[in-house]
Formats: sequence, C-alpha cells, structure tokens
Amino acid sequence: MRTERPPTTPLSAVRNLGILAHVDAGKTTVTERFLYLTGTTHKRGEVHDGTTVTDFDPQERDRGITIFAAAVTCAWDGHRINLIDTPGHVDFADEVERSLRVLDGAIAVFDAVAGVEPQSESVWRQADRYGVPRIAFVNKLDRAGADLDTAVASIRERLHPAPLVVQLPIGTESGFTGVVDLLRLRALVWTDGSDTPAELPVPDSLLAEARRRRRLLEEAVAELHPVALEEFYAESTLSAETLSAALRDLTRTGDGLVVLCGSAYRNRGIEPLLDAVVAYLPAPSDVPPVRGTYDGGEQERAADPRLPFSALAFKVSAAGTGRLTYLRIYSGTIERGDTVWDPGARRTERIGRILRVQADRHERLERAVAGDIVAVAGLKSARAGSTLCAPDAPLLLEPPTVADPVVSVAVEARRSTDTDRLASALARLAEEDPSLVVRTDTETGQTVLSGMGELHLEVAVEKIRLATGVEVTVGRPRVAYRETVVRGVSGLVYRHVKQDGGSGQFAHVVLDVEPLDGSGSGFEFRSAVVGGRVPQEYVRSVEAGCRDALAEGPIGGFPVTGLRVTLTDGATHVKDSSEQAFRTAGRLGLREALRACETVLLEPVVEVTVTVPEDAVGGVLGDLAARRGRVTGSTTRTASAIVTATVPLSELFGYATRLRSRTQGRGTFTARPTGYARVPGGVTTR
Repeated sequence: MRTERPPTTPLSAVRNLGILAHVDAGKTTVTERFLYLTGTTHKRGEVHDGTTVTDFDPQERDRGITIFAAAVTCAWDGHRINLIDTPGHVDFADEVERSLRVLDGAIAVFDAVAGVEPQSESVWRQADRYGVPRIAFVNKLDRAGADLDTAVASIRERLHPAPLVVQLPIGTESGFTGVVDLLRLRALVWTDGSDTPAELPVPDSLLAEARRRRRLLEEAVAELHPVALEEFYAESTLSAETLSAALRDLTRTGDGLVVLCGSAYRNRGIEPLLDAVVAYLPAPSDVPPVRGTYDGGEQERAADPRLPFSALAFKVSAAGTGRLTYLRIYSGTIERGDTVWDPGARRTERIGRILRVQADRHERLERAVAGDIVAVAGLKSARAGSTLCAPDAPLLLEPPTVADPVVSVAVEARRSTDTDRLASALARLAEEDPSLVVRTDTETGQTVLSGMGELHLEVAVEKIRLATGVEVTVGRPRVAYRETVVRGVSGLVYRHVKQDGGSGQFAHVVLDVEPLDGSGSGFEFRSAVVGGRVPQEYVRSVEAGCRDALAEGPIGGFPVTGLRVTLTDGATHVKDSSEQAFRTAGRLGLREALRACETVLLEPVVEVTVTVPEDAVGGVLGDLAARRGRVTGSTTRTASAIVTATVPLSELFGYATRLRSRTQGRGTFTARPTGYARVPGGVTTR
C-alpha cells in the first residue's frame, strides 16, 4: 500500500453514488468501464472471465454475480467519484440497503430487452425510502430485441417517475453504434476498437426524429421546472444550458429522471454517462444536512470539514487479516490516531489507519474529510449502522434498517474439534452481515443460521469453508413462521405474587388482547388505566414484559405478531410492587392471554417472477399450483412468457433445479419477500 497526500478535491467536486439494478442488467460491467475510461485500470475487466475489480471474491467470480457491495474511487473531469457496486440478487438486498443509506446519488441500470425487472423495482423503492437522487442508464442496446422506448415505458409504468430521455440511439441491436445527444443535437459514434466517441453531425436519416424528441424533452422539462417554463414561453424553445440546469434541479429533487442509453459491454455510451454523473447528481454539499439525535434533542450537521466530526459505519469486513470498518463521513475531519466516540456502544475508539478503498486494495490516507467514503482500521466495537462522532460533540445518526431473516439452516462442524472454529467464523459472519443471525436453539441445542434466502445461506456457509477450512454439515432450510391473533380476549386478570422471605413481589394486571387492524403484523401497546391505579413507570414495565412474551407463541413457539394489548386495570402493593414484578406480570399475563385467544400460524410468502419459453408455460403453471402458488399475472414478451405468482417460501426449496429440468435450462426466476400469510388449515388454539 502507498500513502496518499491529504485530499485536495473540493467538496463540490465529489460524487458519492451507487449502481443499482436487477441481476445481469450490467451493473458490474458499467463499473468496470468507469474504472477503465477514467484511467483507474488499464484493462477492461469482464464478468464472464472473472477479471472484474469489484467482483473480487472467489464466489462472485465463480457464480458470475455480485454478492458483496464493493467500493471504488475514480476521477473524471476534475471530479472524484466514490462508487459502490451493489448486488442485484434479492437475497443480498441488505447490502443494497446499507449502501443506499450513505449515498448521495445513484445510477439505475436497466436491461433494454427486459426493462424494469422485479429486483429493479425493489432497489428503486429502497432508494425512494432514503430519497436518493437517480439517473437511469438503459443498457444492452446491442442485444436482439432491445428497444429504448419499451424500456422507458416500463420505467414510467412500474416506477412512476417522469422519464426525461436525453439521447436517441443510432442503429438497433447489433447495428447499434452510438447515440444522438438531444441537448446539443450532435451524434456520438463509437467505431470498432475505439474507446472514445467521434463527435459528428446528426445523420440526415435521424435529424427529423432527433428534433421531434428534443421538442418533447423541452415540453416535459418546461412542465416540471418554473425557470425553464418562463424561457419556453418567451423563446418557444430551451437552450442547452437551460435544459442542463433544469435537468440537474429535477434530478436532485426527484421530480424527473434523466435517461441515457448504451452498451456497457461494447463500451458505448459510458463517457456521456460519466458526464451525466458530474452534471446532474449532487455533491455532498448539495444534499440537506444530516440529522441526528442525542439526549432527546435533534441536531443537524452540514457537510463541512470545519464542523465536529460525524460519520456512519455502513459495512464491516472482519477478515482474518484485520478488521476494516467502512465509513461515510458527513461532517468534520479525522486523522490517523484520532479518538472518536461511539454513542451507541457508549465507548471511545481510536482510528488506527485511514484507507481509500479500491475494492480489495487500499491506499493509506493521513486524513479524511466530510463527504469522503473511506475504511478505517483499529475500531473494535463499531458495527454496521454505528455512529462515530467527536467525543465533545456527540450525535447519534439513524442506522439503515435490517430486514428480518426468513430462512434458517442448522449448521454444525463435521469434526468435533472444529466446533470452536466454526463458532468463531459464524460470529465473524454475523458481524460483517447484520442480516445473518446466529442463535442456539434452546430445545435442540443446534446452532441455527438464518438469512434472507437459500443463496444467502449457501454463500455464507461456503465463505466459512473457504476462509477457515472447516467442513460444515447443513440441515434442510427452515422458514421463519409467525403466530398471530385472529380472535382476542377481554378482561384477562393476572396476579403475580411471590413471597420467599424478605421483600416479596406483587403485581396485578388486567389485559385486553385483540388483533391489530389490517396488516397482521406489528405490536401495539396501550394503557387505559385511570386514577393512577398502576403508576406510569409500572405501565412501561408491563409493556416490556408483554414484548418479552411475544418471543414464543402458544402454537409452536414462534414469534407472535399482529396484536394490540391494552392494560385496562391493575393494582399495586405499597411494599412488594416493583418494576420487575410488573414486567413479570406482563410477560406471564400475556402468555396466559394468548393461550385463551384464537391464534393461527403465519408463513412467509414471496412474489415469484418466472421467465420461460412460451411452450413451457403450462408445466410451469402446474408446478406453481402444486406449490400452493397463486398466479397474479402473465405477460408475453419476445417469445417468452413472464408469470408472476405469490408462493409460500417453504414451497420454493429446490425450485431452481425443478424449473431448469422443466424448461431444458431456459427458465429463470426471481423472488422477493412480500410478507406473511395464514397457513391454510393451520393449527389454531383457543
């Protein structure tokens, strides 16, 4: 590693962005072309050759997909671009979630043949949740069946932004050679073997269409942007400068989506995409100040190196060679050897080294400033989602959300002598990936690993084997069932009395339990006690006890969800009542109430999108029906059928192999969690 001089790039010339897309839309190839065109690498990496920079993990290269979010840095037109290549498979959506939490902008990549695919929609909604500005790149225009207008129509229909197409393709499918820049009405043409486009006049055959589309772009922008509207009324047209400024504003507010096109594999359309990143996506200084809390008060920190330090940890790499914590710095400056405060763990940490990340390679830095995305060594307790800040200016930032795991496997070392090594490897895995949960089953004594899908768990187990050499035995995946209340009880009385010498315990509670309206998920606690019969501090203890009771339901010991508990009455003892007594009463009282309620079993369901040849649709529909699937839609596109169905997750184990055999290897499917549904004929208690 080499030591880099302190960064001199002004904040306005920094771009922190991610690449978002469905599996195989071309995210990693776009990233590789960015690195190549900016001079960061000197050879174009290819996914199918296993030579990409960001897919450096052996499993990523073997499987040909991105599994772990990878950060790289490159420079373009005087700007520093910090780029995160995110996974596209639904099993690794948590990696995308944690990356989006710290990004200022994103490029959404779409396949020109498939348009918006299921995971494209999922990552789009994730970006909506964090308010991340985006531009779109319609990739693979050189493929048979590629159509820019169809892809843009699917963006409009399924994602509901206002697409603002700024380019027109030159040529179709294998004849795709370049694009027409509608802002400046010029042609950018790539010849075979050339990485830089030739700037030419618009071909005569496309001139009328280019002018028509330029007019449509002007009208669409004028409808959305007041300054552009004034110029459009006054001049009946918009200058390239006004259009560019309006597109930048609309991108950053989310009112419009700039759409570009090209073929990343053939290196066509990448330079204009880099120009669009610089022109339209925001710098750290353009985004609102980050908000945080401490001791009940809310604070703001702007992206200013002179303000107190604050940063969010979004990724931890706990490899055997050392522990790296990836940070997005929101304000202030840190230098090697500084002491920072972790308000979540309530402890100080020392910054050992600061590193600029280039996938699996690193460059040492003496300091990092607001707007940077860096890795630091030396932190011992920080986890993904931890806030780090100046000790004399504490601030707690909101961490990214972590989805509940839905699939579990039992894991054990084949040799008893490897048990401790396996436990250590599992702990390291859970530290790196918060969506992986390791627990010990209290009834069976088995170690259970839970995650977001079969592939997620398969990758985790293989990672243990490659990193440690421990051979692991894996049991059949089990899904995470839930229990819920469909008919409640009122006025259940529970009295907790314990007297065994000295101070006793006394707590009297009266509980109403009812289903939570609508969603069938969540938990709500209310107090309807009047006259101070149960003091407020004891009410909080009752709620805590009720939450304890939700861990195990009366049917099969699964977590309970979708209910409302109301504390309607109670009584205290002048000496023997305590917070602990009322917490115990809340826990045991709700357990007794649940046994008196009518409860049912819930199972996780997923939305499955199956793409198969038209001649295989019948067999696929029959197989989905046998798996208790409910078909919700079916469309035909270029000799293929796309079937959408809702299927219980427990029925999907082994489906990939079954689908391949039914379609001679031509069928594919994706699945994304949609919630829980009642198990037909499921066990109920009363």
